Amino acid sequence: MSSESDFSQLLSDKIAAYTPDLIRLRRDFHRFPEPGWCEVRTTSMIADYLTCLGYEVLTGSDVCDPDSRMGLPSEEILETHYQRALKQGAIPAYAQNARNGFTGVIGILRCGKGPVTALRFDIDALPITEDASSSHLPFTEGFLSQNLGFMHACGHDGHTAIGLIIARILAEMKDWFSGTVKLIFQPAEEGVRGARSVAQKGHLNDVDWLVGSHIFPYSQPGEQIGVSIGSTLATTKLNAVFSGLSSHAALPEKGHNAMLSMASAILNLHAIPRHSDGPSQVNVGTAHAGSGRNVICDQAKLELEVRGANTEINHYMEEYARVILQSSAVMHSCTCRIETVGSAPSVINDPEMISLLQDAVEDLHLTLRTPDPAASFSEDFSYLSEAVQAHGGKSLFFYTLTHTDAPGHNPDFDFSEEALPVAVQMFCTLVYRLCHGKNL
Repeated sequence: MSSESDFSQLLSDKIAAYTPDLIRLRRDFHRFPEPGWCEVRTTSMIADYLTCLGYEVLTGSDVCDPDSRMGLPSEEILETHYQRALKQGAIPAYAQNARNGFTGVIGILRCGKGPVTALRFDIDALPITEDASSSHLPFTEGFLSQNLGFMHACGHDGHTAIGLIIARILAEMKDWFSGTVKLIFQPAEEGVRGARSVAQKGHLNDVDWLVGSHIFPYSQPGEQIGVSIGSTLATTKLNAVFSGLSSHAALPEKGHNAMLSMASAILNLHAIPRHSDGPSQVNVGTAHAGSGRNVICDQAKLELEVRGANTEINHYMEEYARVILQSSAVMHSCTCRIETVGSAPSVINDPEMISLLQDAVEDLHLTLRTPDPAASFSEDFSYLSEAVQAHGGKSLFFYTLTHTDAPGHNPDFDFSEEALPVAVQMFCTLVYRLCHGKNL
């Protein structure tokens, strides 16, 4: 086999040749955004692409443990998205496997004896209506979301395209690698709902090395790769439904006002004492209650989240929130049903993997930023990394930095497509070095 410099040159040539396809794929996924557990068209396109490349392809219930899926939409919503996906070009054979919330794909490439390396790419979109003004590139270039009320506002369209071009390059350069590579195209990252079910299915049990990345909006010019030395925020997403007793507003003593329980909960949730050992956050994102001005409200619903600098601080916030929710219900003779619809522990990078990334960035003449030790976001990649680290494997989550004019989860979000080939280069270089034991 030739030297790593030969590998790097061939890799660069392939990335240059495939960058137009990389951008085309990203824009296609951007046009047809699908929220978590509803990524039917996306799943079918990924599965077909990997199959044509010769990968072993897992779809449907082979990807996710059914009982470990969190925040699953209703059967009606799932079916609505399934039918729309078929109309928008989903490949029927793969779409059928993804029906009823069984989205996601795993592609396996076997390159002989050696370690097992897994790469993770999330594929879901957000419930946001995309900006359609002339200043928004997806509008001017003709790849604006075609699904009203949904958009790729966090870069997962780019992640999916990156994963597919990596799959193509790895398959074509198979002789340069050893061991097994698993490409995990994960559903339902938004709301941290999907990774736990992938981990519970056992796909990480034999993985030696795990690598993930996220396109990350950062305004400093020239910076391309980032990595956290500390941990990300752990988080829990909760829905709380208050149930009371309705009555005429003229007879308030005859009713049990669920809206008052909800209002008490909102005020007290935001008054939770913050933890002294690190950042801790709470946010009530939605509140719905009431049926009329002269009716005592008997049903109210909150959607909220808590976060903590680590899993222990997040647990403190969650337990405090649960006490407040139940106590606010009792205060007004109501009941409260609490549902966990998403959660993720902290992502902690292994030092050896950080060093591997740093060396690769230097050798590739890229630029590296090391963000603050406690990253300000949450990621259910943590379920996958914990599963790998539990048996002695190592994990790395890095950022692909890019300029944006708007933050993530915003109707005007878009990113510079120059970041896409950088991510492909970094992933492929890391896979090469991991399977050859470089710098470890």
